[in-house]
Amino acid sequence: MLIALIAGVALYYLQVYAYYEEVAVEDANVQFVSLISGEAEPLTFENYKGIDSLSSPLRYRACYEMPTSLAMMTETYQIADEAAPRVAPDWFDCFDARQIGADLESGIAIGFLGQKDVTYGIDRIVAVYDDGRAYAWHQINDCGEVVFDGNPAPENCPPPPESTR
Repeated sequence: MLIALIAGVALYYLQVYAYYEEVAVEDANVQFVSLISGEAEPLTFENYKGIDSLSSPLRYRACYEMPTSLAMMTETYQIADEAAPRVAPDWFDCFDARQIGADLESGIAIGFLGQKDVTYGIDRIVAVYDDGRAYAWHQINDCGEVVFDGNPAPENCPPPPESTR
């Protein structure tokens, strides 16, 4: 029984705490994909707090504030229609995926494509509120869904790197 308890505690610690690292503000890389160029462009931000993990590209989460108006952003940057935030560890308390998801569905927040293919098949998505709050996470894109399931990349996708084939 003691071994099972120790194993359970260790597993919990490894899943919730062990692999996450704080992202330094100078490494924040806050960008949004332009409607005109299709390229990610850096934007000004404040009060950044972020976490990431080398164990999975999907573990990235960030919270910050955008001084840019939401109206200007909707006219300038690509909207991510299928934005679905991923749950963050409880200790990263600025990021509430359930609330962000509900706000995206109701239109209180708008999801933007922050960066396409941060790593193959993974996009950075950012939910932005009218008051300037912004929440970012990584999400599998259409190409990633197909390739990660073991199928060949569709014609509209770039060829996957050797490690995903």
